[in-house]
Amino acid sequence: MRAERGMSPGSGASDMAHIVLTFDDNRLAAALFGKFDEHLALIEQKLSVDARARGNLVELRGDALACEQARRTLDMLYARLQGGAEIQTSDVEGAIRMAIAQDDQLVLPTLEKKGRLALAQISTRKRTIHARTPTQDAYMRAMDRSELVFGVGPAGTGKTYLAVAHAAQLLERGQVERIILSRPAVEAGERLGFLPGDMKEKVDPYLRPLYDALYDMMPAEKVERALAAGAIEIAPLAFMRGRTLTNAAVILDEAQNTTTMQMKMFLTRLGENARMVVTGDPSQIDLPPGQKSGLVEALRILEGVSGIVSVRFNAKDVVRHRMVQAIVEAYEADATLQRPVTPS
Repeated sequence: MRAERGMSPGSGASDMAHIVLTFDDNRLAAALFGKFDEHLALIEQKLSVDARARGNLVELRGDALACEQARRTLDMLYARLQGGAEIQTSDVEGAIRMAIAQDDQLVLPTLEKKGRLALAQISTRKRTIHARTPTQDAYMRAMDRSELVFGVGPAGTGKTYLAVAHAAQLLERGQVERIILSRPAVEAGERLGFLPGDMKEKVDPYLRPLYDALYDMMPAEKVERALAAGAIEIAPLAFMRGRTLTNAAVILDEAQNTTTMQMKMFLTRLGENARMVVTGDPSQIDLPPGQKSGLVEALRILEGVSGIVSVRFNAKDVVRHRMVQAIVEAYEADATLQRPVTPS
């Protein structure tokens, strides 16, 4: 990719820019711009720049900072295409977020001060996932570096999906011998006894999101063989009692629905050469009234303990449908209004 820069004439010229980008591969350039230039249209909308394509060229006009962010976005996405990946609308949105974050001077180990953004990624034989928000970037790095990581925040931020992807990567690379995925079997006031079938049939609906993430990261036949051989185990939290989990990637999902004692029990299962990730959303607690959440208590008790990293997501990190982000933001705003004011 080559870039030519110039300053736009007229009033406020010092703050306006004109950048021409040339992409050497016409086929990749077409994929970069998107069908009917939809990716460029999204960049225009999000960064308030004018982006026009001509063949393998694209001209960027507008605020100098916004044009530079658009350039970095396109540079990042083009590099991904050169690596053999495909890009979708969500990838473009993620690249824009990361380009903006670089100028917000966020402390992120994967952001370089100059040049191309170096995003954290998780790779398995089936697919490669790139960080789409600064918090995802920090979360993925934390899982690489720490034995125990808490991922806390609203739905749609990728907490569980990225944790399962990281576990699959560790298993494929031989860094762990097995994956253990668990959830407390408590959802929205329901209990297992009300469900038909044997124990497996009772708990499978609670664990389905973990299965879905696994099948997205690994070929179905490999998942089935690993489940049959015990290399992948998916079980309710109650099944963890009395065990020591060694040489394993261990994930506890929906941890806001654990009690304090359940959380302590789970955390103390950590054995040699094991990695543990705990995910949950403290705003979605389904425990009986008056029952403290083990996740909330653990975050308080373990704050500052060496080797434990807590990564907190918010509505800006939602990477699902745009409406999901708007819904989460609306609920967060309402929760703030409803919070009682402490008298001074």
